[in-house]
Amino acid sequence: MNRNIRFLLASLFTFLLLAACQQKKDVQRNAAPADTLAVMPSESSTRQPPADYSTANKGKIESVREIPVFSRIAEQIVMFAADQTGQYVKKGQVVVRLSDVALREKILHCRAKLEKAEFQYQAILMGQGYKRDRLDEAPDNIKHLARINSGYNEAKAELHELEHSLSYCTITAPISGYVSQIRNTLYGAALPGEPLFYIVDIDHLKVSFDVLENELAKYENGATLSVSTITFPSEHHEATVSAVSPVIDENGMAHVEATLAPHPHLLPGMTAFVTITTK
Repeated sequence: MNRNIRFLLASLFTFLLLAACQQKKDVQRNAAPADTLAVMPSESSTRQPPADYSTANKGKIESVREIPVFSRIAEQIVMFAADQTGQYVKKGQVVVRLSDVALREKILHCRAKLEKAEFQYQAILMGQGYKRDRLDEAPDNIKHLARINSGYNEAKAELHELEHSLSYCTITAPISGYVSQIRNTLYGAALPGEPLFYIVDIDHLKVSFDVLENELAKYENGATLSVSTITFPSEHHEATVSAVSPVIDENGMAHVEATLAPHPHLLPGMTAFVTITTK
């Protein structure tokens, strides 16, 4: 009798425990979709750009100019600092040095030539009766002819040219910017008229983009624009329309360019989103 009672009580306790567990599972199953929707955003929503991009025109930030760096003389390169594309150089920074050995030898020979011409100049004046310590008393036209006949003027001009060419052995950056299109290298031969490399000017930037024909009236010269980038979407930079293409292409689009003020976060090649600013 006692054994039967204990068996019934155990069966009843097991039944109640299973029922409670099943009820808890049902509650969790019904609540899970609502909790998931409230906490976890969908994958597509996290990849969408900010709302203001939907009405913006997509364009590119470009440099207004790209400056070539030349050598004025033909010499070997003995120092080449701009050896990496994208390297930043500052205006006035020494970027290339050329060998000056040959030039310095020519300068020494030219100075000796000038000394010889000066001696002949004095000899010509003394031959005309002027004393060595009083050559300055000779008339200007007599001294001018003596310089020509002695070769003094020619030797002096040649020396001045060589000394000036010596300064060409040191090449500095004409502007601040980033190195691009490297055309030469260390110990290479620099030739006059051939660019050693280029410098992308980051102090003069523009944004280029296309607009629909029916929106072209909004982008007249002088119109103010707001420009943002993918890298820094929360930053908005002011731009001014500087050029509008007079031709509409086959897709009904017109090309527009606007000048940008320089900023550390604006670089050529960046994707830009442009919107018209309503004053």
